[in-house]
Amino acid sequence: MRIDVLGAVRAFHDDGRPVGLGGPRHREVLARLVAAEGRMVPTDTLVADLWTDPPARAVGAVRTFVAALRRALEPDRPPRVPPHVLVTEGPGYVLRLPREDVDAHRFQDTLARARRDPGAVTELGTVLAAWRGPAYADVTGSAWAERERTRLEELRLEGVELHARILLDAGEGAGLVPELRTHVAEHPWREPAWGLLARALHRAGRRADALATLRRARAMLVGQLGLDPGAELRNLETDLLNGTVPGAAATTSWTGSGVRLGPRTTVDLARTLALAGGDALVHSRRDRLAAVEAAERTSDLFLTARVIGAYDVPALWSRADDPEQSRAVVAAAERTLSALGPGCPADLAARLLATVAVESRSADLSGPELTHAWQAARQAEALARDLADPALLAFALNGVFLQSFARPGLAARRDRIGAEILDLATRHELPNFAVLGRLVRLQSASALGDLDAAAAHAEAAERLAAHTEAPLVPVLTGWFRARVAAARSTEPGGPAAAAAAAHYRAAEDTLRTAGMPGLHRGLFPLALLGLRLLHDRPAPTDPRLDWGPYRLWARPLVLLAQGGEEQARAALAAVPKPPRDHMQEALWCLTARAAVRLGERGVAARAAAALRGARTEHAGATCGMLTLGPVTRYLAEAEACVEAG
Repeated sequence: MRIDVLGAVRAFHDDGRPVGLGGPRHREVLARLVAAEGRMVPTDTLVADLWTDPPARAVGAVRTFVAALRRALEPDRPPRVPPHVLVTEGPGYVLRLPREDVDAHRFQDTLARARRDPGAVTELGTVLAAWRGPAYADVTGSAWAERERTRLEELRLEGVELHARILLDAGEGAGLVPELRTHVAEHPWREPAWGLLARALHRAGRRADALATLRRARAMLVGQLGLDPGAELRNLETDLLNGTVPGAAATTSWTGSGVRLGPRTTVDLARTLALAGGDALVHSRRDRLAAVEAAERTSDLFLTARVIGAYDVPALWSRADDPEQSRAVVAAAERTLSALGPGCPADLAARLLATVAVESRSADLSGPELTHAWQAARQAEALARDLADPALLAFALNGVFLQSFARPGLAARRDRIGAEILDLATRHELPNFAVLGRLVRLQSASALGDLDAAAAHAEAAERLAAHTEAPLVPVLTGWFRARVAAARSTEPGGPAAAAAAAHYRAAEDTLRTAGMPGLHRGLFPLALLGLRLLHDRPAPTDPRLDWGPYRLWARPLVLLAQGGEEQARAALAAVPKPPRDHMQEALWCLTARAAVRLGERGVAARAAAALRGARTEHAGATCGMLTLGPVTRYLAEAEACVEAG
């Protein structure tokens, strides 16, 4: 048995006969199991991945697809004999095949070997030649497939460059010129590719063409990015001019996984990866910080400023995925601003200040840090407006948005920010910021209880994401639809609470692998708690639930649900003021509910004072992903508790 996904999905029996895989859904089920690389995929995850709005009998349909695939993959398996290839495991399914029998797995394993051992270069060339097109080419419109396509394509590009580098380092590679010329034309921002092409031309006896290639690279980098070539290209040009035979490329300040990149190329790659989500997003953050550190080591302040400010990836969530990395980037930006001093060009200052504002997520800050981040956001905005630079202003407004959680009840203000970002992005063709604008407005409409407007923004964001290849958007809009189901579950004729919980579980499965731990941790338990509060039920007490950053505020209600009133009272006394982030209204409402249940009038009074400015909003709905219901409900309870005293 052999399965190929580097191109359209197909399978072959051991004798070479093609396997009839069935229709598009059958192929997608098989492809999704291939992407899991031997791990079990729960049925609920398959349902969520196959359908944006699952039909009533989606689970039964998945079972039908699996049964048909089993017959196709193992046609000679006798009845009642367990399958050996597509196996049931726990609540889902797993594909049991040796890695060498799946082309994507074989490619990744070969690339890993070639990184360690140049002797694997021939095998690497073979697996690169086996690509028939984009991975999972016939699985369209699925967020998981988009993430995998992006991830595998980045690995393919790395493989092409590593293959060429190994051959050139070994004194070969004259025949690589056509392949590398095509590679550079398709991916002109990959700085190492230009060096490899120049080396291949020199190896083929075309020294003048090699120098011309490096001059084109310089012109492109300066003209398009305002950046000079990195040290590797400069040294290569010097060698060629001096008549020195270029040998193995010198190691630069930073080395990635097998392919050496300069800081400018690294940060450009990181921006691309950040939009892909999943592991690519995790690598993006790591590579971005590595590029900043490499730039600082050059002692070139203008280069460092450009590298720091080039990562203008839209950000939506007020809690950092990696707070330590964010603090390191903020510190680098502030060091660079200070070193450049009053003479810092306005565009660089604006980008550095916007970076400080975007990376200083309000959930991770307190006191003076919040004030400093807010000032940086406003200064960046003012500079960007003076410069009349739409892309820079959109980036600066992203920072203003992330610093707009000073107190509960500011959804209308954030909607105005989102509307300006969307208008800028639409008029000036900034598609990634157009997505951000839509998602900000989705959140604001959700907070204000306007689900029709929020749904319209969700649909518009999904249409944009389909063109910009932003697979994280359907993850977020899937959560929004779960939030809608929760709200509708309290209405006559709405879905049952259990159905709403199932929506949340499906959304949780998509978020788990999205590469956004700052958003993911604690979200699902908080959503379930909100659903229970909507139906006047006690908090969930399953010890396996990871409450993440919301544990302190949920704990009193969980203890009450377990019958521990005195423990709940002690826990409530220890509850701090919520951080100023997307969840502050929700956490104040949890505090109010616990205070009312325990008759703690002082705590109820503090919660009521905090919530009065948010009386027109829905608790938790600021994130657009869950709801505890109208703030007025909790506010009225808290005020009644205070008055009863």
